[in-house]
Amino acid sequence: MNRRPLLASAALAAAALTAGTALGAGTALAGPASARPGGPAGPHAGTAPGDVFTTKTPYAPRQDARSYQKAPAGFTPVLTENVSRHGSRAMSDADDGDALLALVAEAEAAHALTPLGRGLADQVQRILDANEAIGYGQLSPLGVDELEGTAARTAARLPGLLASAARGDGVLVDVSSSSQQRAHDSAAAYVAGLEGAVPGLARVVGPITTDDATLYFHKTDPDYTAYLKHDPRIGAAEDQAVDQPRTHAVARAALERSFAPAFVDRLAAGELTSFDDEVAAAEALYAIVQNSHDLPASDTRGLHLDRFMTLPQASWFGYLDDVTSFYENGPAFAGSDVTYGMADVLLDDLFGTLEAKRDGTSDLVAKLRFTHAEEIMPLASLLGLPGSTVQQQTGDLFTYAANPFRGAEVAPMAANIQWDLYRKGDRYLVRMLDDEKETPFKASCTPVSKGSTFYDLDELESCYGWSAGS
Repeated sequence: MNRRPLLASAALAAAALTAGTALGAGTALAGPASARPGGPAGPHAGTAPGDVFTTKTPYAPRQDARSYQKAPAGFTPVLTENVSRHGSRAMSDADDGDALLALVAEAEAAHALTPLGRGLADQVQRILDANEAIGYGQLSPLGVDELEGTAARTAARLPGLLASAARGDGVLVDVSSSSQQRAHDSAAAYVAGLEGAVPGLARVVGPITTDDATLYFHKTDPDYTAYLKHDPRIGAAEDQAVDQPRTHAVARAALERSFAPAFVDRLAAGELTSFDDEVAAAEALYAIVQNSHDLPASDTRGLHLDRFMTLPQASWFGYLDDVTSFYENGPAFAGSDVTYGMADVLLDDLFGTLEAKRDGTSDLVAKLRFTHAEEIMPLASLLGLPGSTVQQQTGDLFTYAANPFRGAEVAPMAANIQWDLYRKGDRYLVRMLDDEKETPFKASCTPVSKGSTFYDLDELESCYGWSAGS
């Protein structure tokens, strides 16, 4: 598929999102983000408790399968395919935790720990120990549970399709992942979940293959790489968010729960060795709190990290994390598709799999892909999924009040986009699930009937401008 913006050029969003620009004329915009519960006023308005830990949010299905629409009469499932993020994982490294331990040691030497702060080192060390036991950057036991659970629900949604596959011959279930171990292990966990739910399926499941061209493209796309390295707007927007007075105020309020105000003054002035300033220290503390939610309950029992950083304080640092995700992996700046156009290779593979089934060149009943947030977010924008369709004009900072993008909703741990293909005679319909919620395709695509989540395959190919060999 040739690179092209599948979503139409940016246009100014309506009054509810005056600072945002919609990707695609006619794309329905979300309602005012400020109407969402749980957030303070100002640029952070519109956050909700479930958004606080952004792309590190543990997975939960977004719809009960019992409420799914039934396929139109006479249509039966013939294929399912997915794109899934890896499950909850350990931190990438120990840097944040080690720096916090060093800060606590400096404070202890200066007699600057509060009564609460005297317990911080033990809590941080427990998080580090749990991460080391898992392996930094690797899939956690919670992540295994997330993938196995999603697989079991897939089997329950499509029992006849997978049961019939178990009686077949050859490779009927194709599985691929990026070269990263956590993605490979996520694929293995998902396969284990499927095989546990469908007796006999194992013999028709192929080996897990590596496909970085399709599932790790953010590391190799030249235009995107140049954007990250050389576009000054990214750093300017991220710095603008971090440099707000509120960031410093929230960082200080969080740290003064553990450290004496005079010690935080020294930290803010750059007089200590552990961190450059109080914002960097608070960001590290947020990262520890964030990671604690991706670990199994057995590793976090007895931890009380919310005492060191309250939920409202964490929500501000979650917003700052989403600023980075928005400009580096999300819809980003108006008039450019550089952060999401590269996902065309993945969209091409999705459509190509459907077409191969229709034209009879593939016997697959399932094609399973395991990747990363940096691939899920661009694909969501390319598909026009809710929360991924509003860009920002250069100079208008991304805020929760003005833009519906939330990392926790677009790409939580184990996020997944699933397409089910149904057949009746020579007609084929497609249904999409986003984190297991029936989700319409972009607004310019027309379903088979008003309110339906089923779309004719020809309609989708036309709507997204896809054709075999393009």
